[in-house]
Amino acid sequence: MKRNLIQTILLAFLLNAPAIFAQKMPEGIWEGYDGEWTHVSQQLIALAEATPADKFAWRPAPGVRSTSEVYMHIVDANFYLLSVTGPKMPADLKEGMDTKVTSKAEVISWLKRSLDAVKQAHLAAKPSDLARKVHIEDRDATVDGIYLRIIIHANEHMGQLVAYARMTGVVPPWSKS
Repeated sequence: MKRNLIQTILLAFLLNAPAIFAQKMPEGIWEGYDGEWTHVSQQLIALAEATPADKFAWRPAPGVRSTSEVYMHIVDANFYLLSVTGPKMPADLKEGMDTKVTSKAEVISWLKRSLDAVKQAHLAAKPSDLARKVHIEDRDATVDGIYLRIIIHANEHMGQLVAYARMTGVVPPWSKS
């Protein structure tokens, strides 16, 4: 009996192996910084687009960032940290926009703009640019270290936004079957 069960399971696996192994890995995975940046950028945009406009004002508790505020915090951080490496902050990015820009369309527009700014700047960076020393918040770092902070920060808030989405009934698009 046990042997038949094992043979049945093995046969089922072998028959389904092509489908299991044919599943496409998300774009960018294991492709270094630029690939991983593409991956997190696509996820952030997809999640923002999947979130209903009325959920952008949702917050899990008083005093905690709303959905739109988390996205705009990512925008602010992307542009600020990027500015430490050289590119100027956008002239139209004003202080306090993280709480003032709340519409889905505006938030997504700013999000895409900040993600693309990081992507383009990193693609243009040469190894000597990445090794260059910079000073940020009373410490020395390298440009490469700043880019690492940018991607870690984006992924940290991606996790927060997935939790927000799940709490409001939004299923992240990449986890749908």
